[in-house]
Amino acid sequence: MLSMADTQQADEQVESAADAKAGKRADRRTATLAKQIRAFAESHGGSAEGQLAHIGRGRTRIALVGANGEWGNLVADSFDSAKDAAERAGIALQDDFDGDLAAKVRTGPYEWSRMAGIQIGGPANA
Repeated sequence: MLSMADTQQADEQVESAADAKAGKRADRRTATLAKQIRAFAESHGGSAEGQLAHIGRGRTRIALVGANGEWGNLVADSFDSAKDAAERAGIALQDDFDGDLAAKVRTGPYEWSRMAGIQIGGPANA
């Protein structure tokens, strides 16, 4: 017959295994984000800068600006994961997406048509 202590110990072992599995999954996701950030930097002038912003439900946006002015976004499951991925990728993080960082962003006809199109009857947002 199992005692209360045996049951509690078994429950703790199950929780510990689940926590370890979740930790490994989070680390793999962070490593994947770091790889994607490095690939972005390499394909857009060899370097990039970024800025982290909370977007809700615990998630964080990683806004990236390449050395050539191209930009993009990635989403991390947490602020800590986003920061760790950026550090692993070796990019500089800025506090805000304004001033010097915003001035580096290069937009083209596609972005301008999409911005205007959403508001004044341009191409459909599909």
